[in-house]
Amino acid sequence: MKAYQYLINIKLKSTAILLFIIVLIQACSSTKYIADYQSIVKKVTIDSVDAKFEEQAYNYVQKDLRPASKLSIQVPLYNLFNTKDGRYKTSDIKPFGTPPAILDSTLVEISRTQIQKFLKSKGYRQAEVTSSIKVADKKAEVIFSAKPGPAYFIDKLTDSIPNKNIKNLYQSNKASISHLHKGMQYDEDSLTYEREQVYRIMKENGYFYFLRPYVNFDVYGAEPTSKTNKIDLNLNVTDPAEGPHKQFNIGYTHMIIAPNPDGFPDSVRYKLNKDTVNGIIFTDFSKRYRRNPIVRYDFLKQGELYDIRNENLTYDRLYELNIFKNVKIDYFRRDSTSNKVNAVIQLIPQKVMTNRIEGEVPFNGGTVGFNLSNTYTNNNIFRGAERFELQVKGGLQSRIGNGAKPFSDIYQRDFSISASITVPRLMIPFYNPVLGGNGMPHTTFSSSYIYALQKDVSVRRIFINSITYDWVETKSKLHSFTPLNFEYRFGNLDPNVDPNTVLNNLYYSTLLGRKDLTLGMKYTYTLNANKLNEFRSFVYLRAGMDIAGNMLQGISKLTGNKNDPAGGDPAKILGLPFNQYMRPEVDIRWYKHLGGEKQFVARLNAGVAYAYGNSVLTGIPFEKQFFAGGSNGVRAWQARTIGPGNYDRGLLRSDTLRKAFFGLDQLGTMRIETNFEYRFTVAKNFLGATLKGAAFVDIGNVWNLRKGESILAATPALDEQTVFKLGKLAQQLAMGTGFGLRYDVQYFVFRFDVGLKLKDPQFTGSDQWVISKFLSGARDFKDTYNATHGPDTYRFLQYNFGIGMPF
Repeated sequence: MKAYQYLINIKLKSTAILLFIIVLIQACSSTKYIADYQSIVKKVTIDSVDAKFEEQAYNYVQKDLRPASKLSIQVPLYNLFNTKDGRYKTSDIKPFGTPPAILDSTLVEISRTQIQKFLKSKGYRQAEVTSSIKVADKKAEVIFSAKPGPAYFIDKLTDSIPNKNIKNLYQSNKASISHLHKGMQYDEDSLTYEREQVYRIMKENGYFYFLRPYVNFDVYGAEPTSKTNKIDLNLNVTDPAEGPHKQFNIGYTHMIIAPNPDGFPDSVRYKLNKDTVNGIIFTDFSKRYRRNPIVRYDFLKQGELYDIRNENLTYDRLYELNIFKNVKIDYFRRDSTSNKVNAVIQLIPQKVMTNRIEGEVPFNGGTVGFNLSNTYTNNNIFRGAERFELQVKGGLQSRIGNGAKPFSDIYQRDFSISASITVPRLMIPFYNPVLGGNGMPHTTFSSSYIYALQKDVSVRRIFINSITYDWVETKSKLHSFTPLNFEYRFGNLDPNVDPNTVLNNLYYSTLLGRKDLTLGMKYTYTLNANKLNEFRSFVYLRAGMDIAGNMLQGISKLTGNKNDPAGGDPAKILGLPFNQYMRPEVDIRWYKHLGGEKQFVARLNAGVAYAYGNSVLTGIPFEKQFFAGGSNGVRAWQARTIGPGNYDRGLLRSDTLRKAFFGLDQLGTMRIETNFEYRFTVAKNFLGATLKGAAFVDIGNVWNLRKGESILAATPALDEQTVFKLGKLAQQLAMGTGFGLRYDVQYFVFRFDVGLKLKDPQFTGSDQWVISKFLSGARDFKDTYNATHGPDTYRFLQYNFGIGMPF
């Protein structure tokens, strides 16, 4: 069996090296696949363009004319799969990579014209652009030479607005909306922005029938033959032929819900409700919804001036209820003389109930397992857009190896059931539907039960109940506050566990066997989560604080209880000691857009869990501690298998102890992880979806803040290795690298990552750089490790499957 695995590893390495060589060869040989009269564009140069416009000007070069980056593998991949008999294929094109940029004189001329138009639009009214081509050995360089001429600047700004009301409205808002000013360089984009701002102001102030074409500019002195480089602008806001623009108020609103997700059938006549309450007529043909929870989010109020912001807010809120698949707002007037518009809001419901099954198969060299979950969702359980979610999840992990059958030695079982109800508003006395005007606020009531069995070690049972408020400050700023988080924890050690194991693993045994409760609160702030799926440069931040026990400690002191937590006599509530700790955590990322769908991401994730007061001796609860590794962390390691610090299980000389420690989570009270990832597109159309790739480097570990918090608390020399010390930080960091594929089907991203260990902190000195062992002597290294660390086995490569991006 070992020989067979060795051959597989050799084959995988050889295949990877061969593929790398083929890609390198293909990268240098694109010209041999084209006809003799063709050339491949290797470089595009734009001369004599102002530096601030260079990047924009390059965007006007036709895409099929732009050469690929020298570091890109897109063209080599295309060459690998789409060449035959020494030529590029013209049919049966495989969706891998992108073809090389083949010189086309028509595209060169189109690009030249577009660049020239662009320069004229930026104020270089006399701009001329010429093109030239240099060809050598079937490789072409395209050069666009610009003669921009003088830049034109705005000299005078005037306006012609015959409607006095509109003129006063424009003048009162001009300072806040206008980008135009005397002395600025002429720019057609600024004129477009000004036109859009005037249109917006009109639509926000009752001018329901106002259209963009009513706003235009007269431009004087912009002719290329002009002897001066100054331009005069005159803004016109014209009236329609039938008379001056009028302001309109909202009449009544008719809100109609279709009978089913198929919409409103044309062949059936329905009787509309005639009862008007607060200016709203509500008709629900589906009979599924209560009136008040729906009409609460109609912001088109009777008698108020029409404001497009209220229309957009109504759209947003009704969609965010997550019970309608289509929202449509129309308006009508009773007669042509009325200054009122009546709104008709048509709502088509979506399916109320869904059921989702998910699973994963975590495995490494010594274990295999599975997790399976079923989630039932009802988006309208009380007929008011309340979302009910019930999830049942279970899994197990089994040791393998030494000829044992899979799942014949199950050492870990997990089961959980959770339920939550989410209400689309903040359930507080002073709630206003407009609160958090950029997103739907929610109140969530949740409850869950967790059962975890560690064979021959312990059984843990946890009950968790919480109330959480989520609201949106702006589209980029999200808040989540849990004022009440109650946890009841009940753990039992296996009565058959070896007493020596308990003695040598005293801290871990205490951690798993503890019985206590937690009463605390949480707060999380998130910045720029709405930009995560966009290709742009920004900083993402998620920072939170979990704090518990302070209120109970205060109550305990007020009641006159005298306890000594440091001496093993903690204060108790309802007969159980309560936890007291604080746990801040931060996740900060920098997303850098590199053009197209290329992106670089740098991430830092750090957290600390500090026990004090009533928990100064017992420490942080098991579930609140940190771990490193896994598909969203340092991907070259399986989750919960790094650290803490320089922890090396091989230093446990007893086979019995190592077996007892096998599979136990390696946790700490402090975590630092950082990730660097370069993302790119491999194939635009691969089996009906987009195939993307990623190359990454991950660094991190977990530590303990103080002695005695380690699973090796009974062994001081080993316990010392788990404590965080700034001077030893470099020695205690794990480092891995790897490559990943993401299969993007628009609504889901299926992810596969292969992580390779570079530096392993469980070793010392130069032995930490295990990449050298992987490249030479891997088999001997693994045999030695397995003999001294068994039943643990060593893996250089870790495979990760997941849904969604890692961060």
